Amino acid sequence: MEQIITLPGVGNSPAVIGPVVSQLRQEYAEVQACFEAQPSHIQHFLIVQAAVISESILQGLRQLRFDLPDQLTATPGGVLEVVPSEMRQQTIGTTTRRLGGKDLRTALRQRLLELEQSNLPAVASSAALLRYATAIRMVHELLPAGHTVIYELAEEDTIPSIPVSTGTETKSAIHAANDALVETGYMEKNRSELQVPYVEAARRFYLPKWVAFDDQYKLLVGSLNEAKAYIASLQRYLYLLHAAVGLAPYMVADNDYQQKRYGVLGQLVNQGRALARYQVREIVHTIQRRAVVQELNRGLSLSLPYFDDQKLTVEAYEFDVVPVGRIMFIPAFVVRAAHEQQVKIAQDTRLSASTRRHLLTLFYILGVAFYPPNGGSATNSKG
Repeated sequence: MEQIITLPGVGNSPAVIGPVVSQLRQEYAEVQACFEAQPSHIQHFLIVQAAVISESILQGLRQLRFDLPDQLTATPGGVLEVVPSEMRQQTIGTTTRRLGGKDLRTALRQRLLELEQSNLPAVASSAALLRYATAIRMVHELLPAGHTVIYELAEEDTIPSIPVSTGTETKSAIHAANDALVETGYMEKNRSELQVPYVEAARRFYLPKWVAFDDQYKLLVGSLNEAKAYIASLQRYLYLLHAAVGLAPYMVADNDYQQKRYGVLGQLVNQGRALARYQVREIVHTIQRRAVVQELNRGLSLSLPYFDDQKLTVEAYEFDVVPVGRIMFIPAFVVRAAHEQQVKIAQDTRLSASTRRHLLTLFYILGVAFYPPNGGSATNSKG
């Protein structure tokens, strides 16, 4: 999963500010005006080609064929200019010309850039408008819209991820239509609209249908695999937003892009961390159970899950608790190992400050679970 790049002037809120984004906003307005100046049949043609391109990117295909329109107006109010017939059909990733190690998005971006540098205004404008139409489709049509949300920052965080209650939530979504998400968008294109009620904790997030944990890290869905699937859905959502901006950087000036990125990014960070905390508590229970039946007397290595808010993925932190050998397991080994790893993590500058804090919390949960009874127990600690 690629990290979403934050451009200068674009914070983690819906607001779009700063001189760089002002320039991108102007570019966005210009290409939008040029698209709207095209005759309706040309707009429709570009939209159809944008659908072909976006579907290919979404499916991760290695080949793509698309067409430029036969004519268009290069400037708003200008006359229609013909696109040479030999330039209309474009193919990327043929059997004779492979992608050369590039993914389809990179190859497409390079091809469109080459076309936009053409000395033929009709060809250059066709490529620019196709780039615009594809990015608009990705952001506006392929991704469902969610609730209006406000997130606040956790300590040492740079990404707001804690949903703020607006005080307008009702006790039951069954009695209020605005507390149920109307499922629309790419995932539901073959379904009619359906209002689905969600628990109160889920309704505080941008997309309640992909909320797997509440604010006490309680699992809200039927299984851990289902929770992981929700995380993957949020990651795919951000992937498509990132693909749109990679194709057309001025999309950061689009209000829908900003709102969707803010809403889903905060939800992914929140739910990714919650997933890691839930799994760590499961690891604690597994160790305690295996220790009772003496299954840990030949060594113990752990792979502790954590959410990396730079990569936007759940990673694994691997370490040894007890080296391999015939060593009688005692809980103090876990306490010592957790403390040693906390010291290392606190100095690990490869991780962001917020990810380090998250990891330190996970190791605290792990270590405190194995304190002796007079020193505290994780069964009574706040996980």
